[in-house]
Amino acid sequence: MTCIDIVSDLVCPWCYIGLRRLDAAIAEVRRERPDFVCEKRWRPFFLNPDTPPEGEPYLPFLEKKFGGPAPVAALFERVRAAGRPWGVDYAFEKIEVRANTLQAHRLIHWAQQRGDAARLVERLFVAQFQRGERIGDPDLLAQVAVECGYPGDEVAAYLSSGRDVDTVRGMEAEVRRAGIRQVPTFIVDGREIVVGAEDPAVLAAAIRRTLD
Repeated sequence: MTCIDIVSDLVCPWCYIGLRRLDAAIAEVRRERPDFVCEKRWRPFFLNPDTPPEGEPYLPFLEKKFGGPAPVAALFERVRAAGRPWGVDYAFEKIEVRANTLQAHRLIHWAQQRGDAARLVERLFVAQFQRGERIGDPDLLAQVAVECGYPGDEVAAYLSSGRDVDTVRGMEAEVRRAGIRQVPTFIVDGREIVVGAEDPAVLAAAIRRTLD
């Protein structure tokens, strides 16, 4: 089985596009090799580790980072244009808060221990970029998890605890020690590394190299 580590942060719009492109690459490889099997492993990354737990106002953060309203508007348009072919319709105007994603990464880590977390990750991206929901809010995270089929009482108990906080932070630190500074980053079987939301052809080629 091929293992694909996906290093991403849920507040990164390119990570959402990158996930769609990865899925297209996997489908391409499967058309060539029907017996191809892969496992996705989600690895946390904090784009802005200093974001307060309650988050911070979205547009002011971006305008400070990129130099004002005009560069942010241009960025939004570039991302929207990139997302459309992949069925991703960004609604940046709905986002009020730039979330601290520690709790969301904890939830993904918890879900991975129980099987494939892909549905949860997809739904969290939808919450962030299409619905403008506050993905740093434990109540919202619990709601999303229940929608994905996880037991509500277990999710609530986990999110209200401090379990895995140090584990998730340690995983993120390990990623940075490995030299990863940009997301998304895809690591195929620990050998092939693709940095950025590359086209499916690039990702498929990386997968093939691990199979040859």
